Amino acid sequence: MRSRALKWLTRPSRVPRPLRWGLAVVLGSAALTGLAAPPSPAAGTPARDGAPLDPVPRLARPPAAAESPLAPLGGPPISSPNSPSKSAEPPGPGNPTASFPTSPALVSEGSNLYQDSCSSCHGVALRGIPDTGPSLVDVGPGPVDFYLSTGRMPLSDPSQEPVRTKPAFDRAQIDALIAFISMFGGPPASTARPADGSIALGMQVFTSDCAGCHQIVARGGLTIGAQVPNLSKVTAQEIAEAVRMGPYVMPHFDARQIDQHQLDSLARYIIYTRHPDDAGGWGIYNIGPIPEGMVAWFIGLVSLLIVARLIGERAYNPGRPRPPRGGA
Repeated sequence: MRSRALKWLTRPSRVPRPLRWGLAVVLGSAALTGLAAPPSPAAGTPARDGAPLDPVPRLARPPAAAESPLAPLGGPPISSPNSPSKSAEPPGPGNPTASFPTSPALVSEGSNLYQDSCSSCHGVALRGIPDTGPSLVDVGPGPVDFYLSTGRMPLSDPSQEPVRTKPAFDRAQIDALIAFISMFGGPPASTARPADGSIALGMQVFTSDCAGCHQIVARGGLTIGAQVPNLSKVTAQEIAEAVRMGPYVMPHFDARQIDQHQLDSLARYIIYTRHPDDAGGWGIYNIGPIPEGMVAWFIGLVSLLIVARLIGERAYNPGRPRPPRGGA
């Protein structure tokens, strides 16, 4: 294989010189055009939840991201994943809340589901079991909806990190568990309305409080003691619940730290990152400038090698007869 490639690289060209130059110019122009100006989604394209996307100002620079992924700017200290359960912060006065169905039949069904699937870790009376599961008293419906809807609960091993997976319960069963656990107190579940938010403001809030762990386009990553999830599949409701509760090692934010307009904007920006405007560059899954630069260098070097081979000729050796033009 190596000898064939070497032979191909060193054999005299059989392509006429004008045609080689023309082909080299076309290939070089195509490579530069593909890297510099790929197709990008047009501004104003509707998001998946129907909220129109306003363009992010190009001249405005958001605040710098937090230096430490475990201490985002403006956020409270992060509690240990083994600490007691976190109750969701109540919504601010007048802020919208999410409603969940309830009825005596639904509460009864939720009680049965809880005893079968949750009591072994959280206790028969929802007061938790030391070193196994936290208390669910006064947590409210938001954390229950978040953990069950994203498949983070129930866990097969209480010591493992809860990660997003296929939910173990259908929507009706989740509503039944919410109805039952909500009887033991807790604040109502906050919600987010992306259509009322601003992408520019959401980017600023996300950059200052979230990007240190989740990466600027919400693709997730790794931090000390935890795997940071990718946010490409979250809903606006899950965003609001996570912000107000702070699941696992994530800090929670109350209405004074992130108000309702900022929460709406945050949800809108996270939804926007699923299909960001990659004007002026090839997104490459939006994983950052370093991988994009490596790919650009690789494509550029390969293109230069092909161009050099097309326009170049083997150096003439006076000790050997020059082959006739147009053939070996």
